[in-house]
Amino acid sequence: MTGLPVLVWYFPLWHMGISGYEVAITAVISPLLFAIPSLRYAATKNLRALHLISLVSLLAYKFQDPANRLFVTAFALSTTCAAWTATFFAERGNSARLETRIMAWGIGLILSVVAKFACSTNNPLWPIMHGTNGGWNKIGLAIAVVAVLRSHRSTFTSGGDYLPASSKKGSSLLAGLGFGGLMFAIVSLLTDSSTMISWVWDGYPVRGPIAVPHGAVTIFAMGAGLVFGVFYPAVAGSWTAYGLGSVGAALLTYYHHWTGYYGALVFAFYIMAAAPFLITSCVRHSPASTFGIGFILYVFLLLFHVWVVAYAFVPGGPLVREHTDWVMITTMLSIGAGVFSAATTNSTRPRNKPISPNSKRQRSYYIYVLAAIQLLAVSIAYLRFPTNDYTPHHKEDKVVTAGIWTVHFGLDNNMWAAERRMRDVLGELELDVIGFLESDNQRIIMGNKDVTQYIAEDLGYYTDFGPGPNKHTWGSALLSKFPIMNSTHHLLPSPVGELAPAIHATLDMYGEMIDVVVFHSGQEEDPEDRRLQTEYLSKLMGSSPRPLILLSYLVTKPLEGNYNTYVSELSHMKDIDPTDWDRWCEYILYKGLKRTGYARVSRDTITDTEIQV
Repeated sequence: MTGLPVLVWYFPLWHMGISGYEVAITAVISPLLFAIPSLRYAATKNLRALHLISLVSLLAYKFQDPANRLFVTAFALSTTCAAWTATFFAERGNSARLETRIMAWGIGLILSVVAKFACSTNNPLWPIMHGTNGGWNKIGLAIAVVAVLRSHRSTFTSGGDYLPASSKKGSSLLAGLGFGGLMFAIVSLLTDSSTMISWVWDGYPVRGPIAVPHGAVTIFAMGAGLVFGVFYPAVAGSWTAYGLGSVGAALLTYYHHWTGYYGALVFAFYIMAAAPFLITSCVRHSPASTFGIGFILYVFLLLFHVWVVAYAFVPGGPLVREHTDWVMITTMLSIGAGVFSAATTNSTRPRNKPISPNSKRQRSYYIYVLAAIQLLAVSIAYLRFPTNDYTPHHKEDKVVTAGIWTVHFGLDNNMWAAERRMRDVLGELELDVIGFLESDNQRIIMGNKDVTQYIAEDLGYYTDFGPGPNKHTWGSALLSKFPIMNSTHHLLPSPVGELAPAIHATLDMYGEMIDVVVFHSGQEEDPEDRRLQTEYLSKLMGSSPRPLILLSYLVTKPLEGNYNTYVSELSHMKDIDPTDWDRWCEYILYKGLKRTGYARVSRDTITDTEIQV
């Protein structure tokens, strides 16, 4: 579910526009096939076979060609969605077994988040992972096969309706919308413990949560919500709970620091608590009209949440430009529709239905398993907590080595996760300060990950990333071996084209305060945007009383056009090498410092952009 969009993203990234491969995301709508009764019957009677077939995705990493890896994963995801839909639907006549399936699904989600937490936000079973870049593909496949064989032994399923035909079932359409909103909320915000933290991060000094250790707190909120939803479905399905969840979503969307994060925790708790009763409501209707419709809405919301930042490259993009708030409102309204339908359905259930001893035993297992997972998350947070001394490479000489690199979201030219190769290059270059551009991966289509975490922890860097995913840019990041005393995130004027992000940070370099600016200019197609951005940034640099380094992507030719504003009396900046005539995008400028050297370094196949140092 999270691996396929990452593969899809590779193709428009290289085509610099819509590639046609984006259609693969519709693989999730396979439950629509269950409108055919014979297919629905066959699926519910052959669950083990369906789940085993879906495991082909764990072998996708064996395919070197990116397109083949995409096709294999799309087929597997289509099978997976059908398999889980049939799994839920097959248990509609037995509430205890349905609860077990829902809990297995929810705990599996949380365990995948813990796995990403352990692997610095890469899922070790993704098709972009393999043995040399941190993948656990073989281990994952072995566990998956055993799990399917163990959990889908032949059992009797009644095949009867969950409720008598005369009972109220609510609306299948509203139930489907609720499921679609639930899936989007989970996949967009709850498949990585750092995603919502990046939403509320707003620079140094630290005034809110950080990915490590607070990712473990997010995982706890998810687990607690799932248990609450199973133990107290009437409360979790109430309009009061929905209102609290909506308040949490609003706080997450509009506030930074701890206030925003408290909203994120409420949101995570509510979404996981809502999952059991929303799925239970869906199985009381035809799966094609609930899960099928739900996944259609999911695809719509997935596109919607990419369009808000990719508006310069897609048809109709300007209509939804910078409207993450609209995406969140649509998500919560959809979940509200599901709550309304579930309330109608659940009104026919006995309020105080006795819990069987077997169900009580099952529920105690849920608690034990989730407690073990939480202890694992806390242990990972402890082991990953930064303990580096952050020593610069040339401390004795008071030299700073700085670089700029457009990393293209951490996917290499052959569609593999590139963090380890990036780390190796940066270590060889002995960089004290590095700016990353096009580095914001906190969306479904990029896998909800953070390319800076592994590199920063392994090489010993302080990190700043921003503006955040809810600010609608492609992202910038700063990694520094010097303490970051203060940092400010900027969105530069962009009336026509895509937003231009910048980080303005003050670093303590050997006892002196030095400013560093990491900046990505707008596209070549939008000259007015770039002119306004040039004036804004040049004034910003010129107003700084401290020495300053600009690590940037300027979209201009040397000695021409906007270059002469960046390098001018207005900015007081000098070019690192005015004689380097064939640059186009990346530039290093400086003032108040002594230049000792300059190099342009081949990126090999890590990305298509060089490193300037």
